Amino acid sequence: MMAFKISIVGAGNVGATLALMLAQHEMCNTVVMIDVIQDMPKGKALDMMQMLSLYGSDVKVIGSNSYDALENSDMVIVTAGVARKPSMSREDLLTTNASIVKEVSENISRYCSPETIVIVVSNPLDVMTYLTYKILSSRGWAREKIMGMAGVLDTARFKYFISQKINVSNENIEALVLGSHGDTMVPIISHTTVGGIPLRRLLKQEEIDYLVEKTRNGGAEIVSLLKTGSAYYAPAASTLTMIKSILFDKKQILPVSVYCKGEYGYNDLVIGLPVVLSRNGIDKIVEIQLDDNEKQQLDKSAQKIEALCKELYTLNLV
Repeated sequence: MMAFKISIVGAGNVGATLALMLAQHEMCNTVVMIDVIQDMPKGKALDMMQMLSLYGSDVKVIGSNSYDALENSDMVIVTAGVARKPSMSREDLLTTNASIVKEVSENISRYCSPETIVIVVSNPLDVMTYLTYKILSSRGWAREKIMGMAGVLDTARFKYFISQKINVSNENIEALVLGSHGDTMVPIISHTTVGGIPLRRLLKQEEIDYLVEKTRNGGAEIVSLLKTGSAYYAPAASTLTMIKSILFDKKQILPVSVYCKGEYGYNDLVIGLPVVLSRNGIDKIVEIQLDDNEKQQLDKSAQKIEALCKELYTLNLV
């Protein structure tokens, strides 16, 4: 078990599920959950610690209502914010969640060092990651240490829908979803294969279009079914995938929301792109060949993110 402290700000469904996964897999020796709801994170932490005794695990799970519990964190995961409800888009959450994420980012800078890796999960994901970057980069954080979890989740959904359509194992599917974590996300069909066979050789274009649309509406479908909340098992597992690549220096190529400095022609923008995740955070952004249609879709996604980021300035949050 690694001597490593991972703190999660927001002990709701995503945050608590991630904390449980980290503890069960003994990914680190200390997991901290911080939330504004009085005593709630302490209760969840106590429950998890009692469960872990059945596993013979010595991972320490701490619940707190105070940001000072962030001190000496090696990694901070931001899940704080209001969850989507039926008929709401991720963008509808912007004003409320931006205020929350700004407060969280300021406290990360207060209690952590610029070596701390920060993963944002709060929606609207790309804009919240942009806000976090702007605050932390002004206080010493390099862009390699700040990222958003979106593409891993969207890719997992795309792979699931493909596997159900073709009736093959998820392990046979290689896929990549880039762009925004919203209705302009871009599944990269030119790089999607099943057992090494291009998806376009296995399905008709209308069938692929249907799977793309299912992927873009994957989160909304779960929200409509749950009625009072949004997805949390898959988002937590997607974040865990990123954490594993970082902790164990696996250098996996994963789709991650990252601040751009000219990559793919984008500047001063956070958008989902393929990156190599290592012990240092974002090792590098991988520039892959896109066909003309995919690049046009990615540009459209970037334009939508830019428009939302401008709202942060209107609200005086940046």
